[in-house]
Amino acid sequence: MTALPGGTVTFLFTDIEGSTRLLQELGDEYGGIVDAHRRIMRERMSAHGATEIDTQGDAFFFSFTRARDAAEAAVDAQRALAAHEWPQRKPVRVRMGLHTGEPQIGEHGYLGIDVVRAARICSAGHGGQILLSETTRALLGNALPDGAAMIDLGQQNLKDIQHERIFELALEDQPRDPRPLKTEPAATESRADQIAKSFEQRIESYVERQLEQAFRGAGKPPDPPMARMALGGLAIAAVSVALLVGIAFLVKILFF
Repeated sequence: MTALPGGTVTFLFTDIEGSTRLLQELGDEYGGIVDAHRRIMRERMSAHGATEIDTQGDAFFFSFTRARDAAEAAVDAQRALAAHEWPQRKPVRVRMGLHTGEPQIGEHGYLGIDVVRAARICSAGHGGQILLSETTRALLGNALPDGAAMIDLGQQNLKDIQHERIFELALEDQPRDPRPLKTEPAATESRADQIAKSFEQRIESYVERQLEQAFRGAGKPPDPPMARMALGGLAIAAVSVALLVGIAFLVKILFF
C-alpha cells in the first residue's frame, strides 16, 4: 500500500448519481462512460496532490494533506466533467463530499469516524454538488477556488453521524441543484457508503485474526521444565485476549 498522508487530512468521496439508470439507458456504451469518468477524476485529483485510497465501481475515495487542495481538485473535476462530451448527450453528474480530520492509520488504511463522516456527506448530495463539513469549511476560510461561492445549508442529520453543519461549494458557471439534501436513511447504500463500510469490515477481520492467534498460543501444552513459565504465559495470554476484546469493542463503539 502507498504510504498514506498522516496528521490532519481532508477526505474526498465521490460517486456518479443515477448510475443504474445510465446503465439501463446506454447499455454497452456505459463502459465508455465509466472509463472516461475514471480518467477525468484521476487526472484532476492527481493534479492537486491527491492520494487515491480506494475505488469501487463509479465511486472514488481520495485524501489530501490540505483542505484547499481538496476543494480546488473537486471544483476542477466538476468543471471537467461538465465540459466533457458524453455518449448520447447523457450528462454524467457526480456528487462529492469533503471532511477534514485526524484519523488513525492502521494496517489496512485510515481508521475512525472521519472516514464515515466524509462518506455520509457525499451520500447526502446530488449530482454536480460539492458538499463540505463545517471543519473543512473553517480551514478554507476565504481562500475559495476561483468562481466558487460558499453556501451554508445548515444543520443536517446524517445517518449514524447525528448533526453536521454542511456547506455547499457552488460554482458560478454551473446551475445549482434546488433539491434538499438526502439526509434521511436511504433504502440502499451508496458507493461511498460501501467504501466506508469496507474499512469497518477490515478492522473486524484484523481483530479476529489477533484473537485466534492468541488462543492458539494459549492452548499449546507446556514442556515439563517450563511448567512455571507456562503458567505465567497463560495468565499473560488471558490478559492479552481480554485486552483485544476490549479494543475491538472500543473500535466498534468509538469509530463506527
